[in-house]
Amino acid sequence: MTRQAIRNIVFDIGWVLVRLNYRPILSFLEARGAEVGDRDAVMERIALTEHESGRMHGRGLLERIQAVTREPISLEEAHAHWVDMFELEPAMVELAHRLSERYRVYLLSNIGDLHWAHLSREYRLHAIGHGALPSYLAGVMKPHAGIYAEAERRFALEPATTVFIDDRTDNIAAASGRGWHGIVHGDYNATLAGLRDLGVAC
Repeated sequence: MTRQAIRNIVFDIGWVLVRLNYRPILSFLEARGAEVGDRDAVMERIALTEHESGRMHGRGLLERIQAVTREPISLEEAHAHWVDMFELEPAMVELAHRLSERYRVYLLSNIGDLHWAHLSREYRLHAIGHGALPSYLAGVMKPHAGIYAEAERRFALEPATTVFIDDRTDNIAAASGRGWHGIVHGDYNATLAGLRDLGVAC
């Protein structure tokens, strides 16, 4: 059976288009009396999943961050440290822009409204390609099948002609389960090679 040509390329954001460094905010919280030995435990305490699923807005997340410290911190301090964790991956961003000249390019990411607003304002990630579906707007997070179904509906994606680039194997497996092609992102060169293996001109 002949493989259909790729027409849609979908990028994750975290660890694909940007790197994340949680150390500054964890250090800030620790200095204010929070227990931050386990990053995942801190994220659970502030209900990050609720936020990134769109069930808790940004102010709610900032109030949860305030609640983990013994010394009081302002909402402004919480916000400034929460958004200060990104470093752009210029080669990957340039690749996404370049591909959008020949293909339909979209963003699909587990992300809340605060980070999405920051990345749009500071790095103009919202201007990449032809559309974006942050999880807080979808109401569901990867690897739940619902977020892929919503991307298909919203962007008229045909799974057999769509490739998803994400750093997590479980997210790629979920996309593959719907018939998408998938590339587990490790670095720029490997992802470029994966795209070329699928016949993508890049």
